[in-house]
Amino acid sequence: MSSYQEILSQIEDLKRRAEGVRQQEMAGAIAEIKQLMAQFGISAEDLGLAGRSVTGKSKSRGSVAAKYRDPASGNTWTGRGRRPRWVLELESQGKSLNDCRIS
Repeated sequence: MSSYQEILSQIEDLKRRAEGVRQQEMAGAIAEIKQLMAQFGISAEDLGLAGRSVTGKSKSRGSVAAKYRDPASGNTWTGRGRRPRWVLELESQGKSLNDCRIS
């Protein structure tokens, strides 16, 4: 029969091994998630994960006028940040972004 101290030692060893396996599996899961996000153009903001920094008050920026308009839906884009789906679809159809430029 095992002594109490031997069993406690085995428990600690199993905890260390479990944490090592957990870290390996978590690294694989994170890599897969990043790959899928890149593949589908998903950002942390799309998932509701992008939070504000706690380190200080950010300076308020004025709004920027839209530079492009979707001819089909009328949606607009300033030309800043991630390209909207309608821009990506237009480009995949071989059309130029200049075709949608607002005068």
